[in-house]
Amino acid sequence: MKLRLVSWNINSIRSRLELLDAFLRRFRPHVVCLQEIKCMDAGFPLKAVREMGYPHIALHGQKAYHGVAILSRLPFAEDWRLLFCGKQDARHIAVRFDGGAAPWELHNFYVPAGGDVPDAFINDKFAHKLDFLDEMTAWSGALSAKGRRLLVGDLNIAPLPQDVWNHKALLNVVSHTPQETKKLNRLQSSHGWLDVVRHFNPPPQSLYSWWSYRAVDWSLSDRGRRLDHIWASPALRSRLRSSQVAREVRGWERPSDHAPVLAELDL
Repeated sequence: MKLRLVSWNINSIRSRLELLDAFLRRFRPHVVCLQEIKCMDAGFPLKAVREMGYPHIALHGQKAYHGVAILSRLPFAEDWRLLFCGKQDARHIAVRFDGGAAPWELHNFYVPAGGDVPDAFINDKFAHKLDFLDEMTAWSGALSAKGRRLLVGDLNIAPLPQDVWNHKALLNVVSHTPQETKKLNRLQSSHGWLDVVRHFNPPPQSLYSWWSYRAVDWSLSDRGRRLDHIWASPALRSRLRSSQVAREVRGWERPSDHAPVLAELDL
């Protein structure tokens, strides 16, 4: 079967329920991974999402902050959550699907943003981000090499020069510093993950998925960063068919500051 997958930092599910509905009606994905749902599991709008055609829902919510969810038109066999850095932050959720040619896993992450100062000695938030990436790398490196997996989410790092509007200007800005990109590359290498979005949209093409609310005209100034990712394990590389950033969604009414990223693959 052909699967259409989406990763989207929605920046509050309850504030953008109508936006989600419009997006689902237009793009018709099979599975949607959301970050920053910003509500507890009990406060998630289950009924409304199920009425949109997504009856299978896995949640890892948190009041006012963070929170991740997976919405699916397809049934999944199991779901689970991981915690990092000794914190209870809701930053990961995973599901296993048994349909298709063989079972496969989907891991949805929301990596800490890291604050404003790229110095782990004076900024605890930045230190937390680096530690989180180290723990993700250890987890990733221990995975079976033959597993069929997708890792998606707001990883809060734009790794390539073409992933930011101005490489030189942002080298000392959190999300594009050499410290962060080095750790993200190490994470990617730990399991041989393939950057699906860039596989189909390679450099030198500039590509962004986030634009600040501060811009008077975000599209005209186009000062974006590619913070949102879809990665595939080596076992799924031959199954990939396409990927894109749904940039137009950033321009819809009352949008998230992130645009959804999509991928299609055969399973």
